[in-house]
Amino acid sequence: MILLLAGCSGNNNCDDHPGGLENVDIEIQRLEKTLLNIADRDELSSFLDREPVIAEFFLRQSEYPNRQIMVDQLIRRFTNPYIDSLTAEIDQIHGDLKWLEKDLEAAFSLLKHYYPEFDIPVVKTVATGFDYDLFVSDSLIVIGLDYYMGPEAKYRPMGTYNYILKRYDQQYIVPSIMLLYGISSQFNHHDPDDETILSDMMSYGKSFYFAKSMLPCTPDSTLIWYSDREMAAVDANDDLVWSHFIENNLLFETSHLIKRKYLDERPKTYEIGTECPPRIATWLGWEIVKKYMDDHPEVSLPELMKITEARRIFEESKYRPGT
Repeated sequence: MILLLAGCSGNNNCDDHPGGLENVDIEIQRLEKTLLNIADRDELSSFLDREPVIAEFFLRQSEYPNRQIMVDQLIRRFTNPYIDSLTAEIDQIHGDLKWLEKDLEAAFSLLKHYYPEFDIPVVKTVATGFDYDLFVSDSLIVIGLDYYMGPEAKYRPMGTYNYILKRYDQQYIVPSIMLLYGISSQFNHHDPDDETILSDMMSYGKSFYFAKSMLPCTPDSTLIWYSDREMAAVDANDDLVWSHFIENNLLFETSHLIKRKYLDERPKTYEIGTECPPRIATWLGWEIVKKYMDDHPEVSLPELMKITEARRIFEESKYRPGT
């Protein structure tokens, strides 16, 4: 695949969004210092009772035989001398989180425009020593700040491949909250009986389209976790990507093994080329959804998200590279 270093693609129409938006106030509950500074077993047990999501998802409560063993092991972790330097690095990198509150307020303000009935979730931050990165439900968001400290951080999640590790930076926090397994999943309808790769592509495509609607100034490359180089490459070689899918009859493929090659995390999509970025089917799905919405201005975002027929979006988009 030819690489064109044309910079970041995005169509970032920052000024092209609805007016008269509702003001949203976000006040993040910061729990990382509370947890990392706990040195008393009773205090830790009380924290676990107050924060069941953190206890289960971030501290893996169900993996311990009982509460006492869990508390004993966590106390040893949080009294380890390295915790002080981790806490200091979190403070240095993330600061007072006013930037995060501002970004979330802007995104949720747009979300309230499209879905007025939406209730803003409670937002909390925590640090556990790299146990878990992000939890999103309809009522609660918990962000593991220790995960999102960027490539220059002294401490980074262990056992994570570099091609995944690169997304753990500040700029990816809010996009990750909005994407497929985050807020967008609450609105993204699909047909569970459709096991084709096209169905997955449309689900991802709608998720990216949703996230872009909430984050219009965020580059497309950031939303899909591509580098500027990778984004320029796929934009310049969309015909090659499309030809590969058509020539190999991939759109209606149902084999999980084949689907994983184009949807799952990998260093590259080697079936297309040694420089083709991973998850290329999700990018192609986004392109098809964008084409569909460009050709159907009468369709609102909530209406798009309710469409369950993947084939309908694909056929009505009349997608072809360069059109």
